[in-house]
Amino acid sequence: MRHLCVYAVCNISATIAQMESAEPKVTMKKTNHTTKKVGSNILLVGMMGAGKTTVGKSLASYLNKTFIDTDHEIQKRTGVKISVIFEIEGEAGFRKREAKMLRELLKIDNIVLATGGGIILNRENRELLRQNGTIVYLRATVNDLWHRTRHNKDRPLLQTLDLQAKLAELYDQRDPIYREIAHIVVESRKQSIRQMVKLLVQQLAYSALRVNQTKTSTL
Repeated sequence: MRHLCVYAVCNISATIAQMESAEPKVTMKKTNHTTKKVGSNILLVGMMGAGKTTVGKSLASYLNKTFIDTDHEIQKRTGVKISVIFEIEGEAGFRKREAKMLRELLKIDNIVLATGGGIILNRENRELLRQNGTIVYLRATVNDLWHRTRHNKDRPLLQTLDLQAKLAELYDQRDPIYREIAHIVVESRKQSIRQMVKLLVQQLAYSALRVNQTKTSTL
């Protein structure tokens, strides 16, 4: 049995290594007038279960931008789930892959990027995000996060006996960082996806207007 386990781990590791050189395949969309108003890249940060993927897809569709999810791209690149990478390489190994993927994805223009919950723990990642788009923090309460993630078995950091306590611990660690780097903070509570997208579009347009006014005043 031990030999079978070792063989399986080696097999998965080989798969990851073989797929590492592949570039992330992303379909680009044309930019329209609305997109230009709110800037090129919109970068979503927040806790696991905050709604980054769901909101991001709707926002990208509304603004005619390309939606990309960092975790999804890592899984496509490696051919395995995030939980498997955590199991074989540990969190440190996953964070290295995450940082590398972020650098590649931020070379693409006109995207809505949903990032992993812990991507902001790396200082270099935070600087890259600040330099390459408008950062939107989707903020949710620990209770809401618990309701949204309590049945999810694919999030390695949340596989614990006391999920609410773990979420509270992660929230206390990460919330100040999210708020520090974000250009916009949106509470993702009981609003519908349509309401959130509408609110985000308004705030993004206002943020872009302020940036343009600042640039003009310094000329």
